[in-house]
Amino acid sequence: MDFSLTPEQRALQATARRFAREQMAAVARACEDEDEPPSHAWRKRYAEMGFLGVNLPVEYGGLGLGNLEAVLVLEEFAQVSVAVAFPIFEALVGPVKAIERFGGEDLKRRVLPRVTAGEMQVAIAMSEPHAGSGLTDLATRARIDGERIVLDGQKRWTSGGGHAEGYLVYCRMSDAPGAKGIGAVLVEKGAKGLSFGKREALMGFRGIPTADIHFDAVSVPRENQVVPAGGFGKLMEAFDLERCGNATMSLGIAQGALESALAYALERKQFGKPIAEFQAIQMKLAEMKMKVEAARLLVHRAVVNAASGLPSVLDSSVAKCFANEMVREVAGLAIQIMGGYGYAKAYGAEQRLRDAWAWGIAGGTIDIQKINIASALVGRRFDQRK
Repeated sequence: MDFSLTPEQRALQATARRFAREQMAAVARACEDEDEPPSHAWRKRYAEMGFLGVNLPVEYGGLGLGNLEAVLVLEEFAQVSVAVAFPIFEALVGPVKAIERFGGEDLKRRVLPRVTAGEMQVAIAMSEPHAGSGLTDLATRARIDGERIVLDGQKRWTSGGGHAEGYLVYCRMSDAPGAKGIGAVLVEKGAKGLSFGKREALMGFRGIPTADIHFDAVSVPRENQVVPAGGFGKLMEAFDLERCGNATMSLGIAQGALESALAYALERKQFGKPIAEFQAIQMKLAEMKMKVEAARLLVHRAVVNAASGLPSVLDSSVAKCFANEMVREVAGLAIQIMGGYGYAKAYGAEQRLRDAWAWGIAGGTIDIQKINIASALVGRRFDQRK
């Protein structure tokens, strides 16, 4: 068991770190101030650097590396801002991986090269007004009509809603009850009958547009089916990698908070010496470091155990749950160490706390992860409806 990165992995990590910190700091500030995502020009720059195809196959324009390399890159951008990291999140650990894993060859050749070239961002459309944690209660329907698929329904809380060029829509594709009737279809922006609700005003996630999606007899080619009815299990397999991406976003925020708090503690003087000399501050910094490193090990274990495939529900849920709880605590400690500067918008610490809180809600709540963990421990799923 080797916990060290290879020279190639360290070089990739260093490249991502330099780019994120040198190029994206001002962009991140603008995303926060203006509540707008990075421009398409920046997405093209990501593509030129290979950041949008780290773990996608070479034949589709990717680098052909593994999921560990993907989370290494993602963490470096998340340390700067979740808004500048989000296009990378969607490409490397989000719905694009479901398309790559389960989509037909025609669909993959139409979508994946556009993603790796920075021409297309794909968002995931799962939650509905009456289906969040109870995802098998989905009501959005897709019926096959000859060589077309027609969708009707509504989605809630779609990160990237109205901004992304494509949407992986979880929907009911047959009359079979529960998970047996659920599949997924790719819908591209601009399709007739596709519309978006008013953009949500959120506590954090500034620079990540979020909106409802409405499907009114939206018709797409039958080849856009990613998973047919009965493929809910496959969708959840792909979502296990997205959980690891969620955990990595939490990890990046926490690492950024730790670095800011440490730099402040070494510079800020009280009673004639840096506050890092005081034991109360030392205890906080040590606690932050322990939790950040533990989260990193859990994320890396999950993706390495999966090799080139998809992580297990147990490994991904443990990593996500721990990282989601950890980042809230670490971001809060950073504010406490930095005092008034931590609470002021100009210094970034309060932004990290607002962004931190969202990851324990998005992608399956902390409580749902604990149910997943318990299910794995006892060897069966729990029916919440009984």
